Amino acid sequence: MTSLELTLLYLLAAVLGVVLCRLAKLPPMLGYLAVGVVIGPNALALAQDSASVRHLGEFGVVFLMFVIGLEFNLSKLRAMRTHVFGLGLSQVVLTMLPAIFGAVLFAGWLPASWHMGWQESLALSGALAMSSTAIVVKLMSERLELESEHGKRVMGVLLFQDLAVVPLLVLIPALGSPPDVLLREVGIAGVKAAVLIAVLLAGGQRVMRWWLTLVARRKSDELFVLNLLLVTLGLAWLTQLAGLSLALGAFIAGMLISETEYKHQVESDIRPFHDVLLGLFFITVGMLLDWRPVTEQWRLVLLLVTLPVLFKLLLVTALAKLFRASAGVSLRTGLYLAQAGEFGFVLLTLAQQNNLVPQELLNPILASMVISMLATPFIIQWSNRIVMKLVANEWLLQSLQMTTIARKAINANKHIIICGYGRCGQNLARLLDQERIPYMALDLDPDRVRQAAAAGDSVVFGDASRLQALIAAGIGRASAVVITYLDVPGALKVLACARSHAPQVPVIVRTQDDFDLEALQKAGATEVVPETLEGSLILASHALALVGVPMQRVVRIVQEQREARYNLLRGYFHGADDSTSLEMEQERLATVTLPLDAGALGRALSQLRLAAQGVRVVALRRSNGRTVDPETDPALQDGDTLVLSGRPEPLAMAEEILLKG
Repeated sequence: MTSLELTLLYLLAAVLGVVLCRLAKLPPMLGYLAVGVVIGPNALALAQDSASVRHLGEFGVVFLMFVIGLEFNLSKLRAMRTHVFGLGLSQVVLTMLPAIFGAVLFAGWLPASWHMGWQESLALSGALAMSSTAIVVKLMSERLELESEHGKRVMGVLLFQDLAVVPLLVLIPALGSPPDVLLREVGIAGVKAAVLIAVLLAGGQRVMRWWLTLVARRKSDELFVLNLLLVTLGLAWLTQLAGLSLALGAFIAGMLISETEYKHQVESDIRPFHDVLLGLFFITVGMLLDWRPVTEQWRLVLLLVTLPVLFKLLLVTALAKLFRASAGVSLRTGLYLAQAGEFGFVLLTLAQQNNLVPQELLNPILASMVISMLATPFIIQWSNRIVMKLVANEWLLQSLQMTTIARKAINANKHIIICGYGRCGQNLARLLDQERIPYMALDLDPDRVRQAAAAGDSVVFGDASRLQALIAAGIGRASAVVITYLDVPGALKVLACARSHAPQVPVIVRTQDDFDLEALQKAGATEVVPETLEGSLILASHALALVGVPMQRVVRIVQEQREARYNLLRGYFHGADDSTSLEMEQERLATVTLPLDAGALGRALSQLRLAAQGVRVVALRRSNGRTVDPETDPALQDGDTLVLSGRPEPLAMAEEILLKG
């Protein structure tokens, strides 16, 4: 097979694998592993394990470590030091030590082909200690759990695991040395790594900032990206030249850039290389797996899946409890971290290259790691049920949380429920306070909730995506729900809960752009407000005013644009203070709810000829809360609420037509 044919095969396999995983709502990494198995020499044999592909896969690991280094942040580590250096350090050390001692102590009980010394045990225990950052963070983000109590602990452990990979990348190649020079090689590798890191970090950040500034001043995207590749691969080459791993140099490159003002630009520029090459790495890992011995040794595979997962589950749960977490939070933390991880594959591949993995165990270990990662989405999905069944007081704690929310909202009526109390939610709350409109805010950041509640804000700790929390916040009595965070999957969950329990309550959703507009509207959003549109309108108004356009015309232009985009902003609802002759001639909004004896029931909107009266139907909402597009000419039903736009006299005539026929 030619190089071009091999490249096309890998690209086709990668595309198919990612598409299938997206359809199944699984991480793409599992798709890469699966297609690697299918096209590899042990299945369809469409591709052989060529050296060129392995080298490309190694570059995937290089860019993975570069991104980890880029996310390395001293202030972040300092803020999470208890979770990172307390819980995370304990988890990695206490996962590795029993595995090392167990393999050495019970060596006589194992088959001769499985015999492992402490070197092999150390390499394998390092792979065992890792959990999947990619899968767990993605799932926690979708479930809005990154700021929860167990979410912070999970993130702390994952962060330390990422850091622990660095010394293991130095140590594992040295462990493959002959026994008579082993300790010397390990010591030399450690000294080399320490000296190299010290030299690079001592003055490296100043040099890196100066160099990136010099390149950025050329104002060339191509030059900036080429420079990133040069820096990353150049430092990786230097560490390899020093007898260390390529990945260590890439990690140092990421660390040097992380403290500069170019960090975010670098992240966006390097992401395509990182994703594509890392995908190739996982394909090469999948090609190592031979499914035939796995099916013959299925009992061993099952054992290698069950024992490490249960061991890590019990260990992390006990450690989280030791670090003063509640029983429910501890068990959730254990469930989220019990699986194998992508760095486990990196370390296992490195160990195999240095002859530190018994060949008979390679396939069962690989298979067990893949299976545990496949099971992770289901374990996390069922985590709440598992915790509720196994932790006796978890139901009581959740009930107390709901009681706290309900007690705060017990006297609230016609209030607005704010989902998410970040900067946007707080600004909304201040405006509502000025107008003396009651509100209840739900947020998952305990520190933010504590500080805001102490300042007198009406905010409580609660997950707005859970129906119980919305019920406790009085959604049935609320006048509106506002979703202020930008997470679309989370917003869809809140919409589903709101529509199932209180379909009559309007829901306004904030988004970053228009991409998910239709999905949110279909899910029941009354209005969707994209930040990009509002930002562009404000920019346009300032620009028009600065070039001399009269302010009255600027306001009218912006209002016309908003009316074209937002149905609910077309006109305004008339109030007692709208009494001037000019205001009486302007268009306004009015709502009409059809009773049982309304004359318009059963008739289509077009039959009523409201447009001929100078009245436009802005919105139509059924009694169950479902919004119907007036353009579809629906037949009117009992309990329908119509939002009409027009001048006062035509509105009065339209209301008479609707009610009396």
